[in-house]
Amino acid sequence: MIIATDMSTVTAATLPLWPLPAREEMERAYQRSDASYDGVFYLGVRTTGIFCRPSCSARKPKPENVEFFAIPKDAVFAGYRACLRCKPLEDELAPPWVKTLLERLERRPTERIRENDLRQMGVEPARVRRYFESRYGLTFQAYCRARRLSRAFERIRDGQPLDETVFDTGYESHSGFRDAFRKAFGQTPGHATDAKQVCLTWVETPIGPMIAGATDAGLCLLEFTDRRMMEAQLATVRKRLGAALVPADHAHLRTLRRELTEYFAGTRRDFTVPIDAPGTPFEMRVWEALCRIPFGETRAYADVAVAVNSPAAVRAVGRANGLNRIAIVIPCHRVVNKNGELGGYGGGLWRKRRLLHLERSASTPAPPAAKTDSLAVVLDDRRRR
Repeated sequence: MIIATDMSTVTAATLPLWPLPAREEMERAYQRSDASYDGVFYLGVRTTGIFCRPSCSARKPKPENVEFFAIPKDAVFAGYRACLRCKPLEDELAPPWVKTLLERLERRPTERIRENDLRQMGVEPARVRRYFESRYGLTFQAYCRARRLSRAFERIRDGQPLDETVFDTGYESHSGFRDAFRKAFGQTPGHATDAKQVCLTWVETPIGPMIAGATDAGLCLLEFTDRRMMEAQLATVRKRLGAALVPADHAHLRTLRRELTEYFAGTRRDFTVPIDAPGTPFEMRVWEALCRIPFGETRAYADVAVAVNSPAAVRAVGRANGLNRIAIVIPCHRVVNKNGELGGYGGGLWRKRRLLHLERSASTPAPPAAKTDSLAVVLDDRRRR
């Protein structure tokens, strides 16, 4: 199930203080009501004495009347009161009705929830549609269909007869089920035991929401939702893994949530979640080299090129670094320009700055975790096969 993971114990306010993004960047963000910056900074409006989230829909103040804060406490101490419209002091997790709706779907996965049902729950269908399209990239009804197909896929792989699967998952005919299944998974239900699926979930982090994906082999996707290449990355995952993308939970995703929480709390330096990251041989060598950069340290692109025995391939290293689909866990944020400047980052330079600041500010060294299923192990296993 795609859920807004509870990281309420690890927020921007509990992390080490970090530099705010450049003022010009923050001004652009609040002028556009960019929700991806919510929690990254807060703006106080001198003329009203109110402070808001960047995504607030209120009339935009003039830049000269705005000052910025890293955490709500600073705005309060500066004499500002919280905006009643965007409520910057409240948690940024999903609205209560979303949790209620998703729990209902999990309890009764075959139920068809129609617009009248939503209204009886006290939620306007238009609001549900906008929320699911903005958060998950698909309509609520498409989300429901994907969940039914995902459950059907799992049952078929577990050996349940096709007739039982069709009707247990809410389909009224074999033909309707087969057509939907073929569109989602690229093959008929009879061949489902050989098919793969990528389970997708939504993860909240202190530096913005992320989409995570996992196969049975490991984590294959972890990207910030506002990354411009998100659609291309999803298409690449689908093509390289030959798998359908479906909203579902997975043991690897549960491991990821726990380890991300520990990472942002400053108590984890290494990730143990298995990785499933197919790429060209060169890309995979680069990603393996990124995993060997120690926590809290950085390397230049040229250093990575030397590490993969291709010292002249600095540009190619930069390209492979940018094509990394598993942010943070494969730490492409630890690669900088030769002169020490940050360089580029798909999630935005302000996130790269914060990740590096978090790692360098870790107060107590954590014992290294055993990387039993690291990218290196996955690569070695593939080479042997």
